[in-house]
Parts: sequence; structure tokens; C-alpha cells
Amino acid sequence: MRVLIVEDELPLAETVRHGLTADGFVVEVVHNGEDGVWAATEHTFDVIVLDIMLPKLNGYKVLEQIRERGVWTPVLMLTAKDGDYDQTDAFDLGADDYLTKPFSFMILVARLRALVRRGAPERPVVMRAGDLVLDPVRQRVERGGREITLTRREYGLLGYLIRHRGQTVSKIEILENVWDPAFDGDANVVEVYIRYLRLKLDVPFGRHAIETVRGLGYRLDPTGG
Repeated sequence: MRVLIVEDELPLAETVRHGLTADGFVVEVVHNGEDGVWAATEHTFDVIVLDIMLPKLNGYKVLEQIRERGVWTPVLMLTAKDGDYDQTDAFDLGADDYLTKPFSFMILVARLRALVRRGAPERPVVMRAGDLVLDPVRQRVERGGREITLTRREYGLLGYLIRHRGQTVSKIEILENVWDPAFDGDANVVEVYIRYLRLKLDVPFGRHAIETVRGLGYRLDPTGG
């Protein structure tokens, strides 16, 4: 069984590699999100162990990108976080299991073997807010059955809003997840792109799905406005 480990903590990654190898797994390890996306899309694995807190691209982004590219390899998210919010976010993006650090190596092996036995059914992760639909597999956005063309940044922003539909997200959260955690430009760029989305998704349809929550951030109406 071939396993891809995407983990930036080198001692942990090597410990897991040695343990899995001793248990008969064939293991490849990469240490940042960009390499994780490349490895997952260029090679075939039976299961992926993916940390959330990674350099270059966080684990959510890695998971989102490989699912967008049609890679349905089972993914076990590995993280120090343990909140329900993180689990929900991971599962919405197409994760198959979730293990919190510190963890038992025996439990990790059992979870991986269970995921391998379950296999990787092809399943689209289509996200909806009323008649607003985002299909990450086909990279397609529709409103009421009508296709809407978005730029890559607009698409990323809509993806973040629709994954958190019904929740208020701040500018900082948007910048960290749609732009980059190290972004040091003008935070008002978020307002600019929110306006772009409204002009494409709301105005032509007489809707008000993307709401400004004064002093807090933005919210996508889960009913589609």
C-alpha cells in the first residue's frame, strides 16, 4: 500500500515514515503544501496523510486543489487542532477521516488500513447556496442553471464563502485562506473582490446573497439570497 505523508514537522514525518514502512507500507514524504499537491496529482497513492498547518499551502488548500483536479485518494487530515469547526471544514472539502495530534501510532495504522479497504469512490464535492452552485471538479459556477465565469481569485473567494455559508468571516480570515497567510498588502483588496463577485453573482439576478456584516466581515446567505 502506497502512502503519501504531507507533514512539515520533520521528526514526526520521519517517525511515521519508519513506522509505516516497518508495517509494510510504501511511503513518500513531502514537507509543504505545494509539493503535496504535486505528489498527489502526479503519482498514485492508496491513502494520503495530510497535515493542516503547512508552509506554502495549508492542508485545506491542498485538499481543495487535489479534489478540484479529480484526485479522490482517501485523505486522513492530521492536525494539532481539535475543534468541530476544523473537522467540518475538512469534511466539506472531501476529507475522509481526521486524527488529532498527539495520536497513537496503532490508531493511525488502523485508520489508514480502514480507508484503504474502503477505497476511493469518485464523488463530486458540489457546494450549493440556494440556486448558486460551485462544482470544484469541473471548475464551474452556476446561478439558476446559468454558467458564470470567474477569475481564479474570484473563484477562490466564492469557494471560501460558500464553504462557510451562513457564517460571518472576517477580512483577515479571507486573506489568510484565499490569498496567503503571509499576505502583507492592503486588506481592502477583499472589498474589491467582494464587489466583483456581487457584480457577477448578485446584481444580474436581483439577489443580495453576499452580505456585509458591519464591523465583522462578510456572510454568504445559505439560501442564495
